[in-house]
Amino acid sequence: MRRALTIGWGAALALCLAVPSAAATLKVGPGEPYARLADAAAAARDGDHVLIAAGTYADCAVWRANRLTIEGAGEAASVISGTPCAGKALFVVQGNSVTIRGLTLSGAHVADFNGAGIRAEGGDLTVEHVRFTGNEDGLLAGALPGVTITIRDSVFLGNGTCAGRGGCAHGVYVGAIARLLVERSRFSGTRAGHHIKSRAQRTEVTGCVMEDGPTGTASYAIDAPNGGAVLLRDDRIEKGPNAQNHTAAVMVGEEGVTQLTPQIVIEGSVFRVDGRYTSYLLDNRTTTPAVLRGNTLQGNALGLRGAGTVQ
Repeated sequence: MRRALTIGWGAALALCLAVPSAAATLKVGPGEPYARLADAAAAARDGDHVLIAAGTYADCAVWRANRLTIEGAGEAASVISGTPCAGKALFVVQGNSVTIRGLTLSGAHVADFNGAGIRAEGGDLTVEHVRFTGNEDGLLAGALPGVTITIRDSVFLGNGTCAGRGGCAHGVYVGAIARLLVERSRFSGTRAGHHIKSRAQRTEVTGCVMEDGPTGTASYAIDAPNGGAVLLRDDRIEKGPNAQNHTAAVMVGEEGVTQLTPQIVIEGSVFRVDGRYTSYLLDNRTTTPAVLRGNTLQGNALGLRGAGTVQ
C-alpha cells in the first residue's frame, strides 16, 4: 500500500519561497511601463533584464539587484546624461554579476570632481559596447576584494580631470580588485588623468587603442601604481604633444609595490610618441623583470626603463 504525501502549510510556504520567481523584462522609455531609469532600478529584482529605449535620459540610477542585464538600444541611441546619483555616478552598481551594454553615459560631474559614468560598488561587473563621453571618471571602482571588472568593445572619449583636491579622475580607475580585463576598447582625448589606472591584483589590456591625439592631456596610458600582474597584448598607444607626463606610456609601481607582482608582459603592441620629447613604453619601478616582446616603437618612443628584457 502506498502512502499519500501531505505537507503542512508551513512546509508548503517554505517550498514556494525556495523556488525563485521568473526573471522579468523591465522596459524604460517614453510610453513604456517605466519612464525613469530610477523607477526601473527600484523595481528590478535579481536576474531581471532592463531594456532602455532610444532617447536621451536626464536621469541616473542605483542598481541594487544581482544578475541584472541593463541594455540600451545602442551606443548612439540610448544616452544617459543626468545629474549623478548620490553625488557619485550616472549608474551606481551595487549588485553582483551585472552586465551593462549598448548605451552612452555622458557628462557626469559632481562637487568633488569625481563623477563617473559608472560607479562599481558591488560584485563582478561586465561592460560591453558602452560609450563614456565627457565624464570626470568613465568607470570608477573602489577596493572590492575578489571582484572582476570586464570592459569589452567600449569607447572612452574626453573623460578625466585633475581639478579635484583629492587627486585626478581617469578614463578607468579601479581600486584593489582581483582582476581588471579591458578588451578591444578605445580611449581618446583623456584629460589630465590616465587612460587606465588600476590597483587590481591582475590587469589585462588586450587589443585596445589608447591615444591622446592632438589635444588630449593624459598622463600615463596605463598606471599600475601598486604593482600586480600586468599583461598587455596587441595594443596601440599614442602619446600626443600635450601629454601631461612625458615619462612613459605604462608605469608600474611608482606609488609603492603592495601587490604581488608575478609578471609584467607587453607584447605585440605599437607605441608612438608624437610630441617633441622621448618617452618609454614601460617604466618598471618593481623588482619583477618585465618582458617586452615583439613591440614596435615609433617617433620618439623608447623601450624599457627598469628591470626586464626587450625581445
